[in-house]
Amino acid sequence: MPRKRLSMRKVREVLRLKWEGNLSHRAIAQSCGVSHSTVTEYLRRAQEAGLSWPLPEELDEDQLYWMLFPKSAPTQESVTPLPDWQYIHGELRRKGVTRRLLWLEYRESHPDGYGYSRFCELYRTWAKKLDPPMRLTHKAGEKMFVDYAGQTVPVVDLETGEIWDANIFIAVLGASNYTYAEAHRAEDLPNWIAGHVAAFGHFRGVPEIVTPDNLKAGVKHPSRYEPDLNPTYLDMAEHYGTVVLPARIRRPKDKAKVEAGVLVVERWILARLRNCTFFGLGELNQAIRKLLKDLNYREMKHLEKSRFELFEELDRPALKPLPTEPYEFATWKKARVHIDYHVEFEKHYYSVPHELIKEKVWIRATRLTVEIFHKHLRVTSHLRCSAKGRHSTHAEHMPPNHRYYAEWSPARFLHWAEEIGPQTRNVIDAALNARRHPQQAYRTCLGILSLAKGYSQDRLEAASGRALASGICSYRGIKNILDAGLDQVPLEEPASKQFDAHAKIRGPSYYQ
Repeated sequence: MPRKRLSMRKVREVLRLKWEGNLSHRAIAQSCGVSHSTVTEYLRRAQEAGLSWPLPEELDEDQLYWMLFPKSAPTQESVTPLPDWQYIHGELRRKGVTRRLLWLEYRESHPDGYGYSRFCELYRTWAKKLDPPMRLTHKAGEKMFVDYAGQTVPVVDLETGEIWDANIFIAVLGASNYTYAEAHRAEDLPNWIAGHVAAFGHFRGVPEIVTPDNLKAGVKHPSRYEPDLNPTYLDMAEHYGTVVLPARIRRPKDKAKVEAGVLVVERWILARLRNCTFFGLGELNQAIRKLLKDLNYREMKHLEKSRFELFEELDRPALKPLPTEPYEFATWKKARVHIDYHVEFEKHYYSVPHELIKEKVWIRATRLTVEIFHKHLRVTSHLRCSAKGRHSTHAEHMPPNHRYYAEWSPARFLHWAEEIGPQTRNVIDAALNARRHPQQAYRTCLGILSLAKGYSQDRLEAASGRALASGICSYRGIKNILDAGLDQVPLEEPASKQFDAHAKIRGPSYYQ
């Protein structure tokens, strides 16, 4: 269009100088920078079109052009029947259908139709009008595209002989096309995260954005505007200081780089391994690493540089540095605090501050630790424990009354009783020994020792001696002795015949 408009300006100037200025053809040609014959041709066409000066004001450049240069008679090509492009476009979406197949079918119906190259050119022109692509210019260090290849690699289990398919994780940097690939046992969350960690290590840096496909392991709920990421995936991104922006659903152009990377890996790595037999994931990854280096160092003809050279030139200087430690895989779980101020993870119970009873919290579990977060703040952490049905409790998480009870122990009761006297100590020891679990006797011991406040330590000591002689080691029994004043009555039986139930008493060292 710019050339046409430039010609129309010259045409108007030619007509003005001739009809208004009455200049010669040679002077007009010199003034407008055109040939003498061109001036003659313009004037001839204007007379045939019935134009005169001044030209009508409503006559624009396009109208003037078509008046001076009307369409010629249609050529043979213009009457050639056009294919049904809507049908062609729909058929190409079907598996196995190619342009050449559709062209052959078109030529069967129209033997004098377009050749194959012209057919493809016309289709591309038509298709561009449907959804004009946004040309993406990838900045250095900006994006890393990740996905799994559609093709898998069979691996033989040496022990069972079973053949299973390894999945191929692929990461591609946007600016340089520098590629990373490794084999995984499955497309699950641990492998997905491990692939990212390995890719960052291979690239020796972190991009600003990670663009994955909407794999269920990483994206819980795909959405065009607000995708819901898996908490572990988000945790990994925060650790590396990057952002995860998943590709839009059914928009392969959003991740065209990795789609091309998948194709390249399948052609230059997996195809070359098609006749190899692998007996383990490590063996397969070793073969992939060797061919991956060859792929990245091979020169790309259209750029006359290798992926590695472009990586060192573009992406490598722009990548953010790696954190001090690589990301440690962590499982996240949402939970509600029980009324006993504990939360459950894998059937083990971990305490939280008792103020959070019935509150919703997040549990983050790594291989060694369990961390608990409330409103994005970490409130506590525990060593991870695999004992099912057991509790891991921090004393500071308990209410004051629970904390006091938790501090009780057999040794503490014995020490407390010994301060009153040996008989009191023996009766406490007998009470602890009388139950299957010492904890069952704590309240009995507490009640017995509390009698010293109401009756004095001397009377409790004497009552304990009479209780032992009578085979009594309960709170109610000793209180009855005190209420009846029997502690002040001398024992009639010799000491040798006194109650010897405590002969099997465990002693304080047992409870240490």
